[in-house]
Amino acid sequence: MLKILFIGDIVGRPGRDIIFGRLARLRRELGADLVVANGENAAAGSGITGSLAKQLLGAGIDGLTLGDHVWDQRGWEGEIDGFRTVCRPANLPAACPGRDHLVLEAPNGFRLGVFTLLGRQFVGLKGECPFLCASAMLEKLKGKADGFLVEIHAEATSEKQAMGWFLDGRAIAVIGTHTHVPTADAAVLPKGTGFLCDAGMTGPYRSVLGREIEPVLGRFLDGMPRRFEVASEDVRLSGALVEYDPAAGRATRVELVTARENNPPPAALG
Repeated sequence: MLKILFIGDIVGRPGRDIIFGRLARLRRELGADLVVANGENAAAGSGITGSLAKQLLGAGIDGLTLGDHVWDQRGWEGEIDGFRTVCRPANLPAACPGRDHLVLEAPNGFRLGVFTLLGRQFVGLKGECPFLCASAMLEKLKGKADGFLVEIHAEATSEKQAMGWFLDGRAIAVIGTHTHVPTADAAVLPKGTGFLCDAGMTGPYRSVLGREIEPVLGRFLDGMPRRFEVASEDVRLSGALVEYDPAAGRATRVELVTARENNPPPAALG
């Protein structure tokens, strides 16, 4: 049995700190063979830097994915090529720097292909069709990986669900990110692909999507611009645990995982 822990969007210092403080223990308790995390909000809630990528990878993350905030931090476009376990969305233009996929090897030798698809509904950074890109990536990686974890980084629930059905039977799991709110729809689809609409965020939940509450409320009330600083309270690690049976060629379980800073041993919620 292969166990993959996918961690939802890491938001600012609070998200980084809970990774540094809890991931090693969480990995042991869940028996995760591989850990993949979305790190696109790691730098002050928007983007990532080379130094932060090194720290997160050093904390026990095997592969980092990125989303629509991939280029928010100045200079990252010149650093990303130096990281062989970091990938940007696969459906960005081919001319963009960075890898469009990862192949991570589990302790038992299983090769996990990982790539992210950027949704096109209500997302500012535009990519090519994520559905056509998904099929192209599976074809491109044929023979190079034994199974695939696909992240759909999208705003629209419908787009995420559609991608799950589109890849059912072709991917180990399709896990959604971007909205920062964990969903309760974890399931194994009929042809054996695990699915979760959104893995949530790893960061402060006493917030509005990771940001301080009052400035966001003010913006909704009067429309005036404000700085949305990263919040700091009720910090949680949120993600999905996927169990996959290589002999059967299908996922056997997908569960939402949540852990707080000082709670008892974290557990998968399914």
